[in-house]
Amino acid sequence: MDGRLRRLDIKTALSAVADLALPRVCIVCGEFLVPQEKHLCTSCMLDLPETHFASFSHNPMADLLNDKIQRDRDRAGEAPFEGYSYAAALYFYSTSAAYKKISRALKYHRNFAAGAYFAGLLGDSLAASPLYADVDLVVPVPLHWTRRWKRGYNQAEVIGKEVAARLGARLGAAALKRRRRTRSQAKLAAGAKAGNVAGAFSADASVCARHILLIDDVFTTGATLSACHLALRQALGPDVRISVATLAYAGPR
Repeated sequence: MDGRLRRLDIKTALSAVADLALPRVCIVCGEFLVPQEKHLCTSCMLDLPETHFASFSHNPMADLLNDKIQRDRDRAGEAPFEGYSYAAALYFYSTSAAYKKISRALKYHRNFAAGAYFAGLLGDSLAASPLYADVDLVVPVPLHWTRRWKRGYNQAEVIGKEVAARLGARLGAAALKRRRRTRSQAKLAAGAKAGNVAGAFSADASVCARHILLIDDVFTTGATLSACHLALRQALGPDVRISVATLAYAGPR
């Protein structure tokens, strides 16, 4: 025990020295972090607007997603019945709140350490819920190869890798492909998002899974995730459960 405490003291001291040389700041408020804090200061962590959606089969995010899935199935001429899909996010997203910087740190500023950290929090919340206990494949929403080449990474895959590890599931980064390059959803009005991604995805029919968890960074209207859901359902048939998880949820509460 004394040896472990000694190693912890040394690690804390080294972290403090590193903070003097290259100070770390809170992603949300910009305050300097102490050695025990990671990415958020204690105050911002305590105020993190968590959704707790992982604990509930029915929640605003899941209801919005399922309504979108059903409308997209009707538009595509698919059979009307679709089982209810679970959906969860770590925190509530608002363009007027500084917590939006969490997902943007990964997507626009290549902060992989922060992305993995918050994805781990999401993964822990999912792992603690019986709704996601049997997830055996985690599938990130794919980027078109030209956008991935330009950015150098897929933020959904960074999140998915950490979530898969927490769930003890496989990461299926190749299970979905984006067949055509689409305009950025963030730049479109809500009504235009569905048409932008309709038919944009294809799924690998050889994928073997019982419960797939689709992963993205932010859930807004559900258009992208619904399009991915439809592609997976068309390729894999009705017996595979498909759920959704994102770092942030920007829809109505």
